[in-house]
Amino acid sequence: MDRVRLATIWLGGCSGCHMSFLDLDEFLIDLADIVDVVYGPVVDPKEYPDNVDICLIEGAVCSDEHIHHVKNIRAKTKIVVAFGDCAVTGNVPAMRNPLGKIGPILQEIYCDRPETQGQMPGEKGLMPVLIDTVVPVHQVIKVDAFLPGCPPPAARIKEFVQLALSGAEPKLQGSGLKPG
Repeated sequence: MDRVRLATIWLGGCSGCHMSFLDLDEFLIDLADIVDVVYGPVVDPKEYPDNVDICLIEGAVCSDEHIHHVKNIRAKTKIVVAFGDCAVTGNVPAMRNPLGKIGPILQEIYCDRPETQGQMPGEKGLMPVLIDTVVPVHQVIKVDAFLPGCPPPAARIKEFVQLALSGAEPKLQGSGLKPG
């Protein structure tokens, strides 16, 4: 059997979904026999690889860099999963949306206060350029499955991973994990 190529990514969020994934303990040891983790916070390659079987995307889309990254992931991945409430709904990162356009907010925080350096994020590559409205992943790319929770419990992640690795896509629907 060919090894499954698994990727994970953390966009705008708290990393709690990755921590819940790591709570799988012994199951992670079993996964090591059949899965190659080809991208994620643990392996940290600089470029997202081709021919990824499954990618778990944690976090909301908050920047122009995130938009580019998720489009690249979609082009190179068979099954894309919105992993956790931030990826599914925008959740906590989207709480800034009612404040309006991001430019005036950043101007006030980084430039207009006397204790600041007067330099906007995004200038000179200090950070990615934030988009005005934080959005869930499925508003930028097609998502194949949603794994909600803040964070999803380790048992639910294990169930999802087992179903996804079985290759039986119709079972994803029966698990309560809604396909995109």
